[in-house]
Amino acid sequence: MADHLLGAQVHLQQRDVSLLLVSRAPLAEIERFRRRMGWPYRWASASGNDFNLDFHVSFPEGTRTGGEVYYNWHMTAFPKDEAPGISFFCKDEAGQVFHTYSTFGRGVEVMMGTYHLLDLAPRGRDEERDGHGMSWVRHHDRYAPAAVAPSSCCTAND
Repeated sequence: MADHLLGAQVHLQQRDVSLLLVSRAPLAEIERFRRRMGWPYRWASASGNDFNLDFHVSFPEGTRTGGEVYYNWHMTAFPKDEAPGISFFCKDEAGQVFHTYSTFGRGVEVMMGTYHLLDLAPRGRDEERDGHGMSWVRHHDRYAPAAVAPSSCCTAND
């Protein structure tokens, strides 16, 4: 998701909205990855604390009940130990912090502007092409260079 936020950050700042990303990895690992990707964001580590557990986006051993976890406001089978989530907080004039909103699952797609543009394209996200759903999404430094422009959806070759 972080690749999609660069253009939005300056606009958020103008509306007094701060962006802080949180990952479960140790901070040194996050910082190496952040530098590799060229991301300017502030990033915090949830390693060694309960933040991700409190917001039901990490599922370490012992948190599954009958093979299910509490994610996206209900018990569900979830194949991984981590899941995406977005939360908003507000700090009042006295410095108190309040949790104001969270979304999970398909709700996090709001962070990925590329999805919204692809949804308007003739083939949409074209996720069926490789048979793996979202596996086409990669970090920007992991795409193969495009040799030629993709064929048009409107050619006689399709």
